[in-house]
Amino acid sequence: MSSNHNDEHAESHNPPRLKEMSRRQFLTYTLGGATAYMAAGVVLPMLRFAVDPILQNKEEGSFVKVAEESKITNEPQEFHFELKQQDGWYNSTATLTAWIRKNDQGELVALSPICKHLGCLVGWNNNKNFPNEYHCPCHGARYTPDGKNLAVAPKPLDQYETKIENGWIYLGAIVPNTVVK
Repeated sequence: MSSNHNDEHAESHNPPRLKEMSRRQFLTYTLGGATAYMAAGVVLPMLRFAVDPILQNKEEGSFVKVAEESKITNEPQEFHFELKQQDGWYNSTATLTAWIRKNDQGELVALSPICKHLGCLVGWNNNKNFPNEYHCPCHGARYTPDGKNLAVAPKPLDQYETKIENGWIYLGAIVPNTVVK
């Protein structure tokens, strides 16, 4: 009995043997790791391409220099200006138009020329039947000098955010008209 007891005791003191990896397991792990590495090399650039525009800082409240303040009267004047814009990955320059005037209180009113009916461009005094009004040639919408809708259009003309610096008028984002009630 003593020999059996010694054999059991001797086995319990032996360090556990590491399980050896077979060649098949080694190849499986190696090929799996290489495949995962190559897949990540393909997927990560696609993820970055899709997510990168979202992570870019946007310019909030950027203004564009448009006209000298001294040239503005109470008669609406048409001004064209360029705005750099980025749509996703596409950079472009848009040419925009604004009708700018000073109201009776001397405040700047800068209106977007896009008709609120169906999106045509309005003009100032371009209909002899309705003088001193903005008129849309597409469907006959009419607006006051402050952009209030008189006929056809459901809403007043939108306006640009404005600021004056060093004698120049700067226009910002297009916002709903706050001049008319």
